[in-house]
Amino acid sequence: MERKGKASLEDIARATGVSKMTVSRVLRGGTGFSDDTKDRVTQAAARLGYIPNRLAAAFGADQASTLVGICVPRLTSGLFGQVLDGVERALSRLGYQAIIGTNAYEAAEEEAWVRQVSSWRPAGLILTGRVHTAGTVELLRSNALPVVEIWDLTTSPIDLSVGFSHRDCGAEMGQFLLRKGRRRAGYVGALAQADVMGRARMEGFAEALAAGGHPLVDREVLLDRPGFYQGYYGLETLLARSPKLDVVHFHNDEMAIGGLHFCQARGIRVPEDLGIAGWGGMEAASVLPKRLTTTVVPTTAIGKASAEALVARIRGEAPQEVTVLPTRLVPGETA
Repeated sequence: MERKGKASLEDIARATGVSKMTVSRVLRGGTGFSDDTKDRVTQAAARLGYIPNRLAAAFGADQASTLVGICVPRLTSGLFGQVLDGVERALSRLGYQAIIGTNAYEAAEEEAWVRQVSSWRPAGLILTGRVHTAGTVELLRSNALPVVEIWDLTTSPIDLSVGFSHRDCGAEMGQFLLRKGRRRAGYVGALAQADVMGRARMEGFAEALAAGGHPLVDREVLLDRPGFYQGYYGLETLLARSPKLDVVHFHNDEMAIGGLHFCQARGIRVPEDLGIAGWGGMEAASVLPKRLTTTVVPTTAIGKASAEALVARIRGEAPQEVTVLPTRLVPGETA
């Protein structure tokens, strides 16, 4: 009589008449066996109540690690949540498990996380951005760890890069607003001393405006994290100094929505009196009465592509070194 619960690979091999190694390959999503063998093994595993030992798979000395570390700036961001979803889904399909960490936009915190997770002997790492400490880069290279840098594209990656140019995002929005006839632009941002990617968007925006003959009039970049209230307060502060602005570009959509609420509270018509533009294509903007002018970012696609590229590198294949995933400017109705 077949026993239920705590079934082992040996039990499945005995029930199906194949080797333990073949059972292991089938259950790990490998290749080199027939469809009939795959069906028999998976059916037997289900019948016997087999539960895979993920710790053994990840840390076993007799096989390669299946752990992949991914570090993002913060877990409270909806955008990074979508990136993580794309990573996790792809890794799971490919037989790997994700270890998630955060760095709060601090390169030193990223280095500490990389040192910690490296002691677990991961198969590879996915890091957000292209700015790292010298210690992080040296650690990755000395351990020959496959690594994908995501979100902020670099043409000279440590190993692989998947993402887009934040500076180009800002420049594209600046050019669009100039074509719309806006001539007195402001900017409201956040994480002034930490988010180099947000800074790159602001700089690209300012450069495009200057190149078009209408330089950025004023900016309010908060030390705080981006959010609805920060957008409300940031716009209030900016307009107190520069009341004649005709458009304001925000760090992200959440801040832009906060700005829209400030305009509503003060009787400022959007877009007639003041144009409002965001960034990110965040879900919260989908329920606004007017469609927000913004830039949509391929978050889930970045997660999926980075996981697939990393696993290809881990398996000795030759993935594309730099993968560009384009953003999309949405004209909307607010600018």
